Amino acid sequence: MQKLQTLDYTVFFVYFIIVAVYGYWIYHRKKAKEASSTDFFLAEGSLTWWAIGASLIASNISAEQFIGASGNGFSMGLAIATYEWMAAATLIVVGVFFMPIYLKNHIFTMPQFLTKRYNNTVSTIMAVFWLFLYIVVNLTSILYLGALAISTVSGLNFTFCMIGLAVFAIIITIGGMKVIGYTDVIQVFFLILGGLATTYLALDLVSNKFGTAGVTNGFGLMLENVPDHFDMIFTKDQPYYMSLPGLSVLIGGMWIVNLNYWGCNQYITQRALGADLKTAREGILFAAFLKLLMPIIVILPGIAAYTLYQQGLFQQEMMTGGELNQDNAYPVLLNLLPTGLKGLSFAALTAAVVASLAGKANSISTIFTLDIYKKFIVPEASERHQVRIGRIAVVVAMVIAIVISPYLGIDKKGGFQFIQEMTGLVSPGVFAAFVMGFFWKKTNSTAALIAIVGGFLLAVTLHFVAPGIPFLDRMGIVFLICIGLMVAVSLAQPSAKGLNIDASMFRTTRSFAFGAGVIVVVLTFLYAYFW
Repeated sequence: MQKLQTLDYTVFFVYFIIVAVYGYWIYHRKKAKEASSTDFFLAEGSLTWWAIGASLIASNISAEQFIGASGNGFSMGLAIATYEWMAAATLIVVGVFFMPIYLKNHIFTMPQFLTKRYNNTVSTIMAVFWLFLYIVVNLTSILYLGALAISTVSGLNFTFCMIGLAVFAIIITIGGMKVIGYTDVIQVFFLILGGLATTYLALDLVSNKFGTAGVTNGFGLMLENVPDHFDMIFTKDQPYYMSLPGLSVLIGGMWIVNLNYWGCNQYITQRALGADLKTAREGILFAAFLKLLMPIIVILPGIAAYTLYQQGLFQQEMMTGGELNQDNAYPVLLNLLPTGLKGLSFAALTAAVVASLAGKANSISTIFTLDIYKKFIVPEASERHQVRIGRIAVVVAMVIAIVISPYLGIDKKGGFQFIQEMTGLVSPGVFAAFVMGFFWKKTNSTAALIAIVGGFLLAVTLHFVAPGIPFLDRMGIVFLICIGLMVAVSLAQPSAKGLNIDASMFRTTRSFAFGAGVIVVVLTFLYAYFW
C-alpha cells in the first residue's frame, strides 16, 4: 500500500503548527493566571460554549472510535452507532439534571462530589480506582490503538508513533485545561474534515465497484447489498446480539454506560465544570449535535469496507497473522486516499488521539493532585506547587501507559469493545452511588461503599460465572442489585447529608429546550428508519 507522500506530510505539519502555535498563544495570553490551580485544571470561567462542546467531542472521539468503532461497523454494522446516538440523548439528561447539581454545590472533581455527599473513605477509594482505570484501561488503549493506526498508515515505527503521540499530548496538557479546551476546537475541525474525506472516499469506492458514481449511490448500494449491516436493534438469532442485546440499547444497560460516562466521569465533566450553568448547558447541547454526526465519520467507512470486502477487495489487507482483523478496516481505507487528502485524514486521526490523550492526562493530573496529593501528602501545597505536581503527574502517567500498553492484549479484541467491557465492570456500582446521592437524601456512605466495591465484585463474578448474559444486560442487573442494597442499607440508618437541590435548578432556557427537542426528533427518526 502507498504510504504518506511529501504533500501528505506537509498537510500534517500544517495541522501540527496550527495547533502548536495556537496553544502557545492561548498559554501566554493567560499566563498571568498560570499559578492558579483552578485555572490549570478547570480553565475556570474561560471556556465558551463552542469550546466546551468541541472539547467534549475531541476528548471522546479517539482511536477506539476511528479504529475500533469503524471495525465494529465492518463486523456488526450500524448498530454500533447506538453508542454515539444514545450519547446525544444522554447529554441532554446530563445538561438538564446533573450539571446544575455540580455547579450549585461548587463541585469540581468527581471525588470531591463523593466527599461532600458521602465521606473521605468513599472518595479516596474512587479516586484510586479512577486513576487505575484511566491509566491502565483508557490511556493505554488510546495510546496503543492510536499508535497502531498511525504506524499502519504512515509506515513509521510503532514505538516511535507511540512516543510521538505521548509527547505531543504532554505539550498540550501541561498548558492546562484552557489550552486543551481551545486547541480542541482546531482538533475537532481537522477530525470532522478529515473524517468526512475518508467517508466520501469509502462511499465513492462502493459506487465505483458497482459501476456507478457518487456517494449517494454508494450509500444506496450498501443498503441494498449488506442490509443486515443496517439493523439498529438485534434479535437473539443475530451473531452480535451478545454485544448489543436488543432493546437493552434503548431502555437497558446502554443508559448506564452513557450516563456514567457523560455525567459521572471526571474526564468528561471537567470540560463544563469551570463554566456557568448557561454556558455549560449550551456547550453540552452543541456536543450532542456533533454526536449525531459521528457515525457518518467513524462507522459508515467500516460498513463500506465490509461491502467492498464482500466483493473481493481487501482480502489480504484485512488480515493480521493469517486471521481477519476488523480493526484493519479504517487504516486500509486511509491508505487508498489520494495524496494530500491522506495527509488530512492522517491529521484527523492524530488530532482525535492527541486530544483524547490530553484530556485523559489532565483528568488523571486533576484527581491525583487535588484528591490525593493535596488531601493526604502535602495539604499546605501552594497553588503554584499544585500546578507543578499536576504537570509531573501528566508525564508519569504517560510513561506508565507507554510501558504497559503492549502487554494488555488490547489488539486481541475489538478495541472499542475492550474499553466498553472493562469500564462496564465499574460503571453500574459507581453510577448507582452517584444517582442515589443526587436524588435521595437518605442515601448513606455505607450504601455508597457497598455499591462501588460490591458492584465491581458482583460484575466481575457475573463476568465469569454467567458469560452467556450480554454484558449490557449484566450491567443492568448489577445496577438494579446495587440500588436495592443501597435502599435497604440507607433505610436502616438514613443520612442527613443531602446536596443543595431545588426544582428551579432544572429549568432550562427556551433555546436549550428547542435544541433538545430537535435532537429527540432526529433520534426517533433514525431508530424508526433503521430499526
